[in-house]
Amino acid sequence: MIVALIDSGLGMLPTGAWLRKLRPDIDLLLQTDPDGAPWGPKPEQWVIDRVVDTARTSVREGAEVIVLPCNTASVIALEHVRAEVGPGVPVIGTVPAIKPAAAACRKVAVWATAATTASAYQADLIARFAGEADVTGVACHGLADSIDRGDLPAITEAIASAADRTPPGTEGIVLGCTHYPLVIDAILAALPPGIRIFDSAEAVAAQTLRRMDALARPTTGTATTRVLNSHRPGHLPTAAATFDSGRRLGALPAEPVSP
Repeated sequence: MIVALIDSGLGMLPTGAWLRKLRPDIDLLLQTDPDGAPWGPKPEQWVIDRVVDTARTSVREGAEVIVLPCNTASVIALEHVRAEVGPGVPVIGTVPAIKPAAAACRKVAVWATAATTASAYQADLIARFAGEADVTGVACHGLADSIDRGDLPAITEAIASAADRTPPGTEGIVLGCTHYPLVIDAILAALPPGIRIFDSAEAVAAQTLRRMDALARPTTGTATTRVLNSHRPGHLPTAAATFDSGRRLGALPAEPVSP
């Protein structure tokens, strides 16, 4: 059984790595979109068309389960993808872990892209799931783009900026962009000791496996990882090798340049 993961860039890596860890023999189809990335600033209908078309390709390539490990794709296109592929192909979206964070912490910050931080979607999640917790959105300007480039100095700068703007007394931080778990160690290093981090990659992977097993079809794979970049066969970008999750999924660093 092939599981397809769809994202514009490297945000799929944490969920993909968890799938590989939890079910080592799983066959993965990783669909990135370098031609259209990033999706966040694009018009809504453009994103819908792009994600649905990529899901269509996934099914043609043999995928029986589709994962959208991307907040933008999940918010805008999840139901459209489900309508396109039909009930026989489970489609799993991603939701920031605001509910468990608010249940465990009195003061929470949601780190996300500027677009997500300003969105009605995040405001609605906070209104629905914050409970008695004080929840604040913190826009992490440039962090996702820096991760996609594997630009470590820019990553450090973006994290420091977000940490400076996180309210004092914050007990928990929700990683509201699927890219951010790739740099979780750097995020923890920039924060006061004791702050808890909440992300959804492991939960999304576990839900994917539950939905996969519920199909009651043979699931044993050959541990292959295929990559389509804007529908073209290829490899994960060399920037993916900057991160443990990327290396787990077979990303290779750039070849050294000969003098």
